[in-house]
Amino acid sequence: MDIVVDRGAGLDVHKAIVVVCIMGTGIKTETRTYTTMTNDLLRLKEWLKSRGVTHVAMESTGVYWKPVFNISRMRSRSCLSMRGT
Repeated sequence: MDIVVDRGAGLDVHKAIVVVCIMGTGIKTETRTYTTMTNDLLRLKEWLKSRGVTHVAMESTGVYWKPVFNISRMRSRSCLSMRGT
């Protein structure tokens, strides 16, 4: 299978927390949890930036994804939002 994304992140967005997993070429697969408060979301953005993440995919229900999407799209080349079922 061809590698399409060199360094990516998957976000599982909840009301109070965001669980993030990064993986890709040249980085260690790592999972972290952040709160959904603005300061923590900014820390999340900086962490993704420091790891060279270029693409973000998130899963969320309701409207909880909106603040995370707004902050994550400031950095990534691509941000995909997927609605949970």
